[in-house]
Amino acid sequence: MRILYFISVSTLLLVSSASAQVIHSWFDTDLNIKPFTANFYEPKAGTSFDLKGKFLRLDIGTTQDVYSIKDSIDTYSFGADLFTYTRLRSENDFKFPVETIDYFFGVNFGFKHFIPDGNYGLRFRLSHVSAHLVDGLYDGQNNDWRNGLSSFVFSKEFVELFPFYQYKNIRAYLGLTYIFHVIPDVIGKGIYQLGFDYYLTQLSFGEFNPFVAADYKLSSAGDFNSSIISTIGFKFGKVNSKGFSLSFTYFSGKSIHGEFFNKNESYSTIGFNVDL
Repeated sequence: MRILYFISVSTLLLVSSASAQVIHSWFDTDLNIKPFTANFYEPKAGTSFDLKGKFLRLDIGTTQDVYSIKDSIDTYSFGADLFTYTRLRSENDFKFPVETIDYFFGVNFGFKHFIPDGNYGLRFRLSHVSAHLVDGLYDGQNNDWRNGLSSFVFSKEFVELFPFYQYKNIRAYLGLTYIFHVIPDVIGKGIYQLGFDYYLTQLSFGEFNPFVAADYKLSSAGDFNSSIISTIGFKFGKVNSKGFSLSFTYFSGKSIHGEFFNKNESYSTIGFNVDL
């Protein structure tokens, strides 16, 4: 009995000691995995303006780690994503009719392991996206959609896995997405990505941090097609914390908006974003 008592007490002491090194957090103020700068499906809160003056995009979104578990080298997190991407047409007299809007919501799971001078890990998300034409694209005089367009159901549910590796202030990632339900069904089931973001801290001063980022995506809608997003800008705030950024971005590929999914686009924008 004494041996069993000694084993029981020793086990409880070991568990208590291990538990003391683990931190459990609800709604942590800092995200476990920061959004990937040039990846389109990331939460943003800001506006970007087409340099040709044809349109602008308004992004309203957030992500939050609901629950996280941390120890000295690992962090696990569970969170939620909620955001919209809205395209507005630019007209005279400071008018911006809303043409289309995309809704994104889902849950995410993150893992990050710290190593000397960096970290690595992965992010898993289960998400839904739907897109809709809006009344700013409707011609009331002719009772029809503008530019020969027509409204249709666009909806997809998918899972994605983003493994990443960060060394100091450069982070590289892969993106693997499987779409298990989609309308219209001409859209392919797989999306393959790679990208990076890099904060040039050697050029930083104070809270002023320049960065560059790029994302390459391969997907299919009947035929395989690729798109690229590249961006350069400045963040006001610490690299791994919340802040405010100004950026110049170039996009080329199929439209990022679901209702225009089969339309090829190429444009440059300048914009700002409140970094989460």
